[in-house]
Amino acid sequence: MTERDFDVWTAGNAYERYMGRWSRLVADEFLGRLACAPDARWLDIGCGSGALTATVASRCRPRALLGVERSAGFAAAARANTPPPAHFVLADAQALPVADATVDAAVSGLVLNFLPDPAAAVAEAARTVAPGGLVAAYVWDYAEGMGFLRHFWDAVAAVDPESAAALDEGRRFPLCRPAPLRALWTAAGLTDVHVAPVEVPTAFGDFTDLWDPFLAGQGPAPGYVAALAPAARERLRDELRERVPEGADGSIALRARAWAVRGRKGAKT
Repeated sequence: MTERDFDVWTAGNAYERYMGRWSRLVADEFLGRLACAPDARWLDIGCGSGALTATVASRCRPRALLGVERSAGFAAAARANTPPPAHFVLADAQALPVADATVDAAVSGLVLNFLPDPAAAVAEAARTVAPGGLVAAYVWDYAEGMGFLRHFWDAVAAVDPESAAALDEGRRFPLCRPAPLRALWTAAGLTDVHVAPVEVPTAFGDFTDLWDPFLAGQGPAPGYVAALAPAARERLRDELRERVPEGADGSIALRARAWAVRGRKGAKT
């Protein structure tokens, strides 16, 4: 199997327990830093199960809010969980069904690194934004900042080093760092580009709360777990449990970091 065979994102409910609960925390912090004005026209690119879209709807009082998602399962979850004025369409982030210069803010959460051509997606986002408008996104810091995933891939490296070398998201996604993100925004012709970390707590009630979402098959790490034979899966589970820091009550307190990038589309001269 190839790296992308494990990049399965189709079931919104399964994603919620694996990553959605942390995505919502990051979305709230991300939008808080954008100082969004009310009555703006928003576009959420690769909206997934709607974590960012719902946060825009609740925090920013948008005039219009469109979520674009290529997975029908995720779009259905987003539609069910997001209040008006949001609506959703099935489309590719690299070919947006949006006219030129018709939105005030184009945002994207945790999706850029999974696209075949991130530069094309950022260029598309910039195309849709009116002069002076905002293009902003965030991605997980897979290399160093995602505590529970870092422990997971270190455990894989201990029991299955060949697979870890090929599939570790920290190695696979070099885009998820400040310099490449800044370069991507600058190459799209955006100005006033700024990159900053966003950190949130990831608190697990116990080890089961951490481990069970890896069994749902949504995303690279769970996709890897789903492909394992039962005995290999148990070895990985035991290795991971040895590595994560459990409190006296069995709880596990870790941190997750994302990198957020934003820029403005230049005004017409």
